[in-house]
Amino acid sequence: MRDMLIYALPVFGLCMLAEWAWGRWRGRDGYGLADTLGSLSQGLLSQGVAVVTPLFQTGLYASVHARLALLPGTLWHGAFGIVASVVMYDFCDYWLHRTSHESALFWAAHTVHHQSEHFNLSTALRQESLYSVMGAPFFLPMALLGVPTAQYALAGVVVLFYQFWIHTEHIGRLGWLDRVFSTPSNHRVHHAVNPGYLDRNYGAILVVWDRLFGSFTEETEPCVYGTVKPLASWNPLVAVGQFYAELWRRMRATPRLANKLRVLVKSPGWLPPGMAPTGPPLEARLAQPRFDPPAPRGARLAAITVFALTAAGCGAWLWFAGDLGAGANLAAAAALAAGLWATGALLSRPA
Repeated sequence: MRDMLIYALPVFGLCMLAEWAWGRWRGRDGYGLADTLGSLSQGLLSQGVAVVTPLFQTGLYASVHARLALLPGTLWHGAFGIVASVVMYDFCDYWLHRTSHESALFWAAHTVHHQSEHFNLSTALRQESLYSVMGAPFFLPMALLGVPTAQYALAGVVVLFYQFWIHTEHIGRLGWLDRVFSTPSNHRVHHAVNPGYLDRNYGAILVVWDRLFGSFTEETEPCVYGTVKPLASWNPLVAVGQFYAELWRRMRATPRLANKLRVLVKSPGWLPPGMAPTGPPLEARLAQPRFDPPAPRGARLAAITVFALTAAGCGAWLWFAGDLGAGANLAAAAALAAGLWATGALLSRPA
């Protein structure tokens, strides 16, 4: 899977460049330097975490498949088996995705993908570092049904790659496709904080799941992107830890153990009794300008340089990660985090 991602990265880069150029030509440039580097930083960080958590990537799945598979793997061979495994993966992903919006502990892992206040192809690469760790159990039904581990991983790549193109504002409504598939229009709704759009349209490839289970909403008004409580930081480590820190604050604010547990399992917006919300009212949130403090030109150029060097080093590491020991991979992951932190620190310098 890592090899496929490495080969795909130049294609993703060219697509982002084309989208940016098209937006500039049309007077609708949806990119911001700091936001784009922040999204790409999260993508790199997620790949680094994947290297050092093999148990949650395919290890747990392979173990369950080897011991508890109820159907033979040969049942999933051929074109029909591949398509069926992708559809099954998409179905499991729907429930993981929905749980990640309806349960605070899962939202803490998923929120990274929603923190960008822009919506473009770089947002698609803003992947969550801990999402696959939290979500691994949701795909075990595929293992029980005998889908081979390699085919499970392939289905995951197909679902992941499909979602790239739907993160854009430059493609409008697509007729009947909007009723069956996850499309840019449907996914813009998913990323919006408009009151009627919150927690809707979870499907990765098929929006049919949303129609079946009552979570579908059509795009009817302009979208405001981001999270209800904006991130307001270019620090990639703050981005990963922001909502975990919020959960810790909420748990400390209540003396009752039952309410401490409710903080983790109830919706992300649930607060212990007597605790006042800290973010702006939703109506005020819609009127807030995007977080985009100007950084000095020299700091921006330095951030681009540091990010490029970090990305090149990350690419080399991912290529050889399978040949390295656990200690070397952990050290490489720490170096990656340091480089991405430095990029965010440069972008955070006041003008």
